[in-house]
Amino acid sequence: MKTTECVPQKISKFMLGSFLLALSSGLIIIGITLLPFFGFILAVPVIALAIYVFRLHLSDQCEIDFPE
Repeated sequence: MKTTECVPQKISKFMLGSFLLALSSGLIIIGITLLPFFGFILAVPVIALAIYVFRLHLSDQCEIDFPE
């Protein structure tokens, strides 16, 4: 039962992180083709935000407890 409660959190975390990575790669492509300076400047914070989202910890119920 514990795993079924965590599935929506894991899916939403993965989807949000994937969306941000796709957005940053789109900004990088725009930076290469159309707006060389602004595309890269906008892509860097989005990449940082995507990394932050992927590294977020889930709630305490969804974290794996390792025995000490």
